[in-house]
Amino acid sequence: MARSLNKVTLIGNVGADPDVRSTASGTRVGKFSLATSRSFPDRSGQQQERTEWHRLTFFGRLVDVVEQWVKKGDRLYVEGRIEYSQTQDDRGGTRYWTDIIVNEMIMLGSTGGGRAEQAPQSRGGYREPAPAPAPPISEPDDDLPF
Repeated sequence: MARSLNKVTLIGNVGADPDVRSTASGTRVGKFSLATSRSFPDRSGQQQERTEWHRLTFFGRLVDVVEQWVKKGDRLYVEGRIEYSQTQDDRGGTRYWTDIIVNEMIMLGSTGGGRAEQAPQSRGGYREPAPAPAPPISEPDDDLPF
């Protein structure tokens, strides 16, 4: 079978404080929505903005980070995979869900109380942005053979 790839990369703003719960087996799960927006000109040339909402789901060590540091309005970079599911509602109808199962997250900043700037350093699946590389060390030009 050929290899395949299911990968999503999003940068957006948290739509609500995270909801952290435990399953019957004791697994902790964190969920919240992330808004991404884009601007485009419509047919008349007027600038329009469209916002898409993405359901994010976190497991493992990321749940602890999300629970402690993420809140509504924070700006995040996330990587994960798309997962589809369906459930039956109270009326017997089928509801379909699209979730992003997050495996990487970088906190980009905060529009609220500033907790994101105090986030812990790299731990487990959570990753801080890499520091800029140091400038190269210059050697004296007189050792060059040309």
